[in-house]
Amino acid sequence: QVQLVESGGGVVQPGGSLRLSCVASGRTFSAYTMGWFRQAPGKERELVVTNWIGGTTYYIDSVKGRFTSSRDNAKNTVYLQMNSLKPEDTAVYYCAASEGMPTIPTMRRGMAYWGKGTLVTVSS
Repeated sequence: QVQLVESGGGVVQPGGSLRLSCVASGRTFSAYTMGWFRQAPGKERELVVTNWIGGTTYYIDSVKGRFTSSRDNAKNTVYLQMNSLKPEDTAVYYCAASEGMPTIPTMRRGMAYWGKGTLVTVSS
Protein backbone atom coordinates (compact mmCIF):
# COMPACT_ATOMS: atom_id res chain seq x y z
CA GLN A 1 0.00 0.00 0.00
CA VAL A 2 1.02 3.58 -0.72
CA GLN A 3 -0.47 6.52 1.14
CA LEU A 4 -0.41 9.91 -0.57
CA VAL A 5 -1.04 13.23 1.14
CA GLU A 6 -1.27 16.46 -0.84
CA SER A 7 -0.81 19.96 0.54
CA GLY A 8 -0.34 23.50 -0.70
CA GLY A 9 -3.69 24.33 -2.21
CA GLY A 10 -5.45 27.60 -1.57
CA VAL A 11 -6.88 30.74 -3.09
CA VAL A 12 -4.73 32.81 -5.39
CA GLN A 13 -5.33 35.68 -7.77
CA PRO A 14 -4.91 35.25 -11.52
CA GLY A 15 -1.24 35.44 -12.40
CA GLY A 16 -0.21 34.15 -9.00
CA SER A 17 1.67 31.03 -7.98
CA LEU A 18 1.22 28.02 -5.76
CA ARG A 19 3.35 24.99 -5.02
CA LEU A 20 1.65 21.71 -4.29
CA SER A 21 3.41 18.90 -2.47
CA CYS A 22 2.58 15.23 -2.25
CA VAL A 23 4.25 13.05 0.34
CA ALA A 24 4.18 9.30 -0.16
CA SER A 25 4.59 6.62 2.44
CA GLY A 26 4.42 2.89 2.58
CA ARG A 27 6.58 1.59 -0.27
CA THR A 28 9.68 2.46 -2.27
CA PHE A 29 8.85 5.88 -3.68
CA SER A 30 11.51 5.73 -6.38
CA ALA A 31 9.79 2.71 -7.94
CA TYR A 32 6.61 4.66 -8.67
CA THR A 33 5.56 6.95 -11.47
CA MET A 34 3.74 9.94 -10.04
CA GLY A 35 0.96 11.91 -11.64
CA TRP A 36 -0.91 15.09 -10.87
CA PHE A 37 -4.55 15.12 -11.91
CA ARG A 38 -7.22 17.73 -11.49
CA GLN A 39 -10.98 17.87 -11.56
CA ALA A 40 -12.83 21.11 -12.04
CA PRO A 41 -16.49 21.51 -11.06
CA GLY A 42 -18.71 19.81 -13.60
CA LYS A 43 -15.78 18.41 -15.57
CA GLU A 44 -14.05 15.09 -15.85
CA ARG A 45 -10.80 14.43 -14.11
CA GLU A 46 -7.77 15.10 -16.29
CA LEU A 47 -4.13 14.18 -16.15
CA VAL A 48 -2.08 17.36 -15.82
CA VAL A 49 1.50 16.17 -15.47
CA THR A 50 3.38 12.91 -15.25
CA ASN A 51 6.64 12.47 -13.40
CA TRP A 52 8.09 9.12 -14.39
CA ILE A 53 10.76 7.16 -12.58
CA GLY A 54 14.04 8.92 -13.36
CA GLY A 55 12.38 12.33 -13.53
CA THR A 56 11.15 12.54 -17.12
CA THR A 57 8.01 14.63 -17.25
CA TYR A 58 4.98 15.12 -19.48
CA TYR A 59 2.66 18.12 -19.37
CA ILE A 60 -0.66 18.74 -21.01
CA ASP A 61 -0.58 21.64 -23.46
CA SER A 62 -2.66 24.00 -21.32
CA VAL A 63 -0.05 24.06 -18.53
CA LYS A 64 3.19 23.87 -20.52
CA GLY A 65 5.49 26.73 -19.63
CA ARG A 66 3.51 27.51 -16.47
CA PHE A 67 3.64 24.32 -14.39
CA THR A 68 6.73 22.40 -13.35
CA SER A 69 6.82 19.07 -11.55
CA SER A 70 9.79 17.64 -9.73
CA ARG A 71 10.38 14.75 -7.39
CA ASP A 72 12.69 14.28 -4.43
CA ASN A 73 13.10 10.56 -3.88
CA ALA A 74 15.01 11.13 -0.64
CA LYS A 75 11.98 12.91 0.79
CA ASN A 76 9.35 10.67 -0.86
CA THR A 77 7.83 13.84 -2.26
CA VAL A 78 6.65 15.11 -5.62
CA TYR A 79 6.01 18.79 -6.23
CA LEU A 80 3.90 20.80 -8.62
CA GLN A 81 4.99 24.40 -9.04
CA MET A 82 2.18 26.36 -10.67
CA ASN A 83 2.92 29.82 -12.03
CA SER A 84 0.85 32.32 -14.01
CA LEU A 85 -2.30 30.71 -12.71
CA LYS A 86 -5.54 31.26 -14.57
CA PRO A 87 -9.16 30.96 -13.43
CA GLU A 88 -9.49 27.84 -15.57
CA ASP A 89 -6.85 26.16 -13.40
CA THR A 90 -9.37 26.13 -10.56
CA ALA A 91 -9.88 22.50 -9.54
CA VAL A 92 -9.21 19.88 -6.94
CA TYR A 93 -5.70 18.60 -7.60
CA TYR A 94 -4.91 14.97 -6.88
CA CYS A 95 -1.61 13.22 -6.55
CA ALA A 96 -1.52 9.63 -7.80
CA ALA A 97 1.00 6.82 -8.08
CA SER A 98 1.49 3.62 -10.02
CA GLU A 99 4.42 1.26 -9.89
CA GLY A 100 6.75 1.14 -12.86
CA MET A 101 6.45 3.13 -16.10
CA PRO A 102 2.82 3.32 -17.20
CA THR A 103 2.00 4.99 -20.47
CA ILE A 104 -0.06 8.16 -20.65
CA PRO A 105 -3.17 6.30 -21.86
CA THR A 106 -2.79 3.83 -19.02
CA MET A 107 -2.46 6.62 -16.52
CA ARG A 108 -5.54 8.32 -17.87
CA ARG A 109 -7.53 5.13 -17.33
CA GLY A 110 -6.52 5.14 -13.69
CA MET A 111 -3.73 4.92 -11.18
CA ALA A 112 -3.10 2.45 -8.39
CA TYR A 113 -3.03 4.93 -5.51
CA TRP A 114 -4.63 8.32 -4.97
CA GLY A 115 -4.45 11.14 -2.50
CA LYS A 116 -7.54 12.88 -1.21
CA GLY A 117 -6.88 16.05 -3.15
CA THR A 118 -6.22 19.69 -2.44
CA LEU A 119 -8.36 22.56 -3.73
CA VAL A 120 -6.84 25.29 -5.86
CA THR A 121 -8.99 28.33 -6.51
CA VAL A 122 -7.84 31.04 -8.89
CA SER A 123 -10.02 34.09 -8.53
CA SER A 124 -9.82 37.83 -8.22
